[in-house]
Amino acid sequence: MNRVGTWIAVLVALLLPAGVGAAISAPATFAALHAPGPARAVPHPAPPVHDPARPTAAVVLGADGAVASDVLGPFETLAVTDRFNVYAVAADHDPVVLTGGLDLLPHLTFDELTDRLDGAAPDLVIVPALPADDDPAGAWADAQVDRGAHVVGVCNGAGVLAAAGVLDGRTATAHWTRVERYTAAHDRTDWVSSVRFVSDGPVVTTAGILSGLDGTLHAVEQLTDPSTADRAAAAIGWTRHRAEDPVHAPGGPYPVAVVNAALRWDPDRIGVVVTPGVGELELASVFDVHGGQSLAARTVALSADGGPVRTHHGLTVLPRDDLSAAGLDRMLTPGPTGLHAAGGFAFDAALVDLARTTDRSTAAWTAAVHEFPADGLVLDGPAWPWVPTLLPVGLGLVAAAITGILLRHRSRKESTTKPLPT
Repeated sequence: MNRVGTWIAVLVALLLPAGVGAAISAPATFAALHAPGPARAVPHPAPPVHDPARPTAAVVLGADGAVASDVLGPFETLAVTDRFNVYAVAADHDPVVLTGGLDLLPHLTFDELTDRLDGAAPDLVIVPALPADDDPAGAWADAQVDRGAHVVGVCNGAGVLAAAGVLDGRTATAHWTRVERYTAAHDRTDWVSSVRFVSDGPVVTTAGILSGLDGTLHAVEQLTDPSTADRAAAAIGWTRHRAEDPVHAPGGPYPVAVVNAALRWDPDRIGVVVTPGVGELELASVFDVHGGQSLAARTVALSADGGPVRTHHGLTVLPRDDLSAAGLDRMLTPGPTGLHAAGGFAFDAALVDLARTTDRSTAAWTAAVHEFPADGLVLDGPAWPWVPTLLPVGLGLVAAAITGILLRHRSRKESTTKPLPT
């Protein structure tokens, strides 16, 4: 083999462990975000009591899942106002997988909500980011807007609304990783960036995940009054309400996300103990920070007996195992008796825990994805995910060295056996 061929073979050997590992790990990482739970009996809990004197808000769940914080954050924000009927709605009663593997039961189907409202549209529709922008939930939301509903597209829920035509002729925003893509795909919308939300009449769209809180509070203000929005922000610990927080620009801290998604071949499995009355944002902070957007671990919802659990404001979640679950690396308990004992905004504790148990770069990436200004947090922990980074490099160097030695040995053997000229 000539010298060029030798160098090519060594280079292939150097890159092979990382390439093969990434080809297996990356699809598994993203598939795990909305992987369905085990087959089990699905209860059909009674929906909340309806008060016809209150406006009604519908938080939409997609056919194939939704982003946990996009659903649970606006839901709790609306619920704490004590001014709305708030329902999680979907096409049917099947469990919906939120990022990180939290299975949520809808309160009502779309048709049941229409019947409950005597044929009227809800006053407010919340559309979270869904795995597919062409989810049928988008068409349902479009129909409600045509009938007079206000709508909030949270994060890449803006893509769902754009695909359904809701944003035609309007100004909108979306997550900083998608604005450019949406600008190219949906040219009938005037897309803007560097803002936490855009309000265009009855249609509000928001930037990254937790900007959905700002958009929801704006909708609360539209439908009730400013003091109600202020009280709701205080109740959930969102001190950034009305603040001019910066948003992240496209081209953010991608390297650590690539390492976590493609090179973390054996991610930790974290058991998350879901207890009755747990706050919705407390749940979102664990399932989305650790098991969703960080791409660094897998979260498994547990309850004492593996049965359904009711959250503080009346959502029903279906854990996937009980406390005897095997194969877990550690366990977390969201709520004031566990991870959130210090109080404050729920994501503070989750990001601090992520930095401590994983690394600071992953925590910074996760905060950026959530559009969460984490400057005031003290993030202690390793600076970088060194093991996932260096392991494939080390294996590649070993493979390259072995390949080089074998090829050199082969070359020497060929030179000694080459026949002498006559």
